[in-house]
Formats: sequence, structure tokens, C-alpha cells
Amino acid sequence: MMPKEEHEVTMLGGPHHPAPETTTVINIPSDNPVPDHVVWSLFNTIFMNTCCLGFIAFAYSIKSRDRKMVGDVIGAQTYASTAKCLNIIALVLSIILSIVFIILFARVFTELNQIVYHMKKDSQGY
Repeated sequence: MMPKEEHEVTMLGGPHHPAPETTTVINIPSDNPVPDHVVWSLFNTIFMNTCCLGFIAFAYSIKSRDRKMVGDVIGAQTYASTAKCLNIIALVLSIILSIVFIILFARVFTELNQIVYHMKKDSQGY
């Protein structure tokens, strides 16, 4: 004797009219219209993080990438624009500070060189 469940299955049989197969199409745009500036922000975070502007730009870049993944193009553009401005400011400030430090180093080196020269001159009795 067959169990009741198996008997019912054999009595019903398979579906006589199978449902049509459904397909899902996902359109992924080939071009990304919104640059998120993540690489530039990461570079500024590691090398030119003046006043933590590089880190803040990196945070906005990540927010821009998140908005882009969700499909919010306007939000992604807003965050990307902010990240770009912060990256530019961080880069300019870092370059200016680097130039100032080079000038100060050269000035101090020149002064020390003159002091050593005068000490040698005085010790030789000129």
C-alpha cells in the first residue's frame, strides 16, 4: 500500500500546461556619468591630508559612490562635486605648504652655513 501523499501525487500527475518562463532584464549603463573621485581622494588622504581635507573628501567620494549605486544621480553629483572641491583645496594647500617648507628649509640651511663660515673665519684669526 502506498502512503497517502504519494498516491495523491501520482493521481494528480504533472502540470498539463506549464507556466511560461519569465525572464528578468537588468539594464546596466555602460558609461558612468558621475565621477566619484575616490582615487584622488584616497591619494589626498594618504599624501596630502592638510587639515584633514583629504579624509573628508574621501568620505564624500564614498557617499557619491553609494548614491550612484542606488541610482540617485543627483545625490551622487552633489557629493562628487563637494569631494572635487575639497580635493582641489587640499591639493593647493599641500602644494603651498610644501613650497613654504622648502623655502624655510633653504633659508635655515643658508643661515646655518653662514654661521659656520663665520665661526671658521673667526677661529682662523682673519
